[in-house]
Amino acid sequence: MILFPAIDLKQGQCVRLKLGEMDSATVYNADPAAQARAFEEQGFEWLHVVDLDGAFAGESRNGEAVEAILKATKNPVQLGGGIRSLAHIEAWLAKGLARVILGTVAVRDPDLVKEACKAFPGKVAVGIDARGGKVAVEGWAEASSLGAIELAKKFEGAGVAAIIYTDIDRDGVLAGINWDATIDLAEAVSIPVIASGGLASIADIVRMTMPDARRLEGAISGRALYDGRIDPEEALAILREARERAA
Repeated sequence: MILFPAIDLKQGQCVRLKLGEMDSATVYNADPAAQARAFEEQGFEWLHVVDLDGAFAGESRNGEAVEAILKATKNPVQLGGGIRSLAHIEAWLAKGLARVILGTVAVRDPDLVKEACKAFPGKVAVGIDARGGKVAVEGWAEASSLGAIELAKKFEGAGVAAIIYTDIDRDGVLAGINWDATIDLAEAVSIPVIASGGLASIADIVRMTMPDARRLEGAISGRALYDGRIDPEEALAILREARERAA
């Protein structure tokens, strides 16, 4: 079970949104590379990065910041936002990303995702962002009629490394992860699922260790870490102890 600290990039800065609204951004660090280093020093083993501007624009908009992050940390980094083609994927992986996250293109062109999984085994994740159980695209600006589980099942057997499932209605508001929907998704597919959106407190970290959540690969935390609602040392110790008990 992995706790992924999040760095969301807007205009080169590390921010957090509320409910996915770009005009609700709170700047937490003007130096994303320094934030990446800080997370590594705190003991985190992975990093989750989103190019928010890129997600809306459909192309990379915070490339310099991402490259600075990659140089600043030894931790594996997964990146989403504006990655819409095989050329985009190949270019980012060549720069040292551990895996790319495909969101909008997974809805618009699922065959491209499958092609990418064959070309880059273990390096492609799918981001499923849902509002009311329906998938949203284009940086959450547009709703689709597609259900989250329906979309996930399209990629069974394709070689997708993980699904990052975000409940938009909980993102950035510290309401707690939507465990029911996330676990339902994890039970519906064999692909590892990462929970995202709303992780609020140590209680959520403890919830990650419960038997029904063991199917999950982990969860992403943003605002709760930045606001100090979750102590990294305590959270990582809880997950480490749970891993040792399960071993």
